[in-house]
Amino acid sequence: MGQIAALGAYVYQAALALGLLLLVSRILPAQDFTHYSLFITISQFGSIAAFEWLRFSCSRFYPGTDETAQRSVILYSFMVCAVLCLLAGGGVFASGAASIGIAIGGALVAVFQGGSELHLTMLRFRQNFRLFSILQAARASFLAVGTICGALLDPTLAGAVSGMLGAYLAYAALARLLAGSLAEGLQRPQRHLLAKHLTYGGVSAGASVAGILAPLGLKAFLTAVIGAHGAAGALLALDLLQRPFVMVVSALQAIRYPEIVATYDREPGTATFRGRLGEYYAQLASCSLVTAAGILCLLAPAAAWLVKAELRETFLLASPAVTILALLRAWVQTLLPTPAHLKQRLRPIIGLALADAVLLNLGAVMGWYLSGGALVGLLFGSVAGAAASAIVGAPLFLSMPFRWHALTLVSALAALVIAALANGSTPQTSLPISLAVLLLCIPPAVATLGSLLQRRGVSPEAS
Repeated sequence: MGQIAALGAYVYQAALALGLLLLVSRILPAQDFTHYSLFITISQFGSIAAFEWLRFSCSRFYPGTDETAQRSVILYSFMVCAVLCLLAGGGVFASGAASIGIAIGGALVAVFQGGSELHLTMLRFRQNFRLFSILQAARASFLAVGTICGALLDPTLAGAVSGMLGAYLAYAALARLLAGSLAEGLQRPQRHLLAKHLTYGGVSAGASVAGILAPLGLKAFLTAVIGAHGAAGALLALDLLQRPFVMVVSALQAIRYPEIVATYDREPGTATFRGRLGEYYAQLASCSLVTAAGILCLLAPAAAWLVKAELRETFLLASPAVTILALLRAWVQTLLPTPAHLKQRLRPIIGLALADAVLLNLGAVMGWYLSGGALVGLLFGSVAGAAASAIVGAPLFLSMPFRWHALTLVSALAALVIAALANGSTPQTSLPISLAVLLLCIPPAVATLGSLLQRRGVSPEAS
């Protein structure tokens, strides 16, 4: 039942993250929420830049034949990166770009986020799924409660950040209590192991850093041309509507991808591998399409209840484009580079990530100017850029043979088309359209759930 428990933890975390965004957008004034959105993106970028290489190397080499040696490399590397991250925060303050509280707070958030993610990765690869699920859910709960309490006590960016830091401290204490100390039996890091971690992890993490530059650049450009107050609704859409796709993709990857890697290592090119790869592709693609269709159907009624009136108009204006943008980026970041990851071809991985960042933001700039300075033009320009990235990555995606059943994919695609064409429909027509979309979403959902239940006895870290 480890796969189902991990899936439940991902779903719970995603649901809390969505609720947290909505509540913070209501508590903070529009300008402070814009600053909060940028702070979250920048701190995530800092965490990825500093620690993602270590998480990648952990997922490849830990625990290995000598768990203590691998753990020593990971922990010492983490401590060095944490010091560098804090020094970077001090540099931001010294440059005058932010106050000392926000600069150091951002660095600390990046360290806590990177450290907690690394710890959870180590638990997963030790196949301790019970503790992984407990701590993943606890981290999400602490962050939600802490951030909201901080924002309520002080409805500013500083208040939200203070609550976030308090939540991370509480989580660190719980993780230490439940998982014990990771420092037991540490030894001096072995140079050859450190070199392996740096090479593999550094190259793989470069793609993640490039990937987060795309939304960061889009947010910065959006805020610059529209202003902090006017951009708040669109930024809420960008923050909110990407999260369901991240949750779906992360959960399915965590459960299915290791099996694909193991099958590829054992029997590449066989009919068994082609079938499993095609099934994996179909699940990721169809579940992403179903997610997009569901979002488009629920936009108007959900916004009326959940998004405060001050942000609602801009949020609804931006949401259709943001939904398609999130769908395309989910594919560009997960589906398309899969053959390169399996074959360990690192250049195409980085190349596609850079193309995604450049083309998305270039499309946004062109859309802004071609539309005469319209928000919709800017966002659909970014969608065109993401579509161009998908076209660039298509030959890489098709470079490895696979076999999939098209029925569930066609059903999910039809659901998205109907939901997109009916977006903004009248209340009289919205119910039958939603029912039609729901019926079309059932086959891919049932196929995915059936596949996961069929594999419930397989370790998700079999590779």
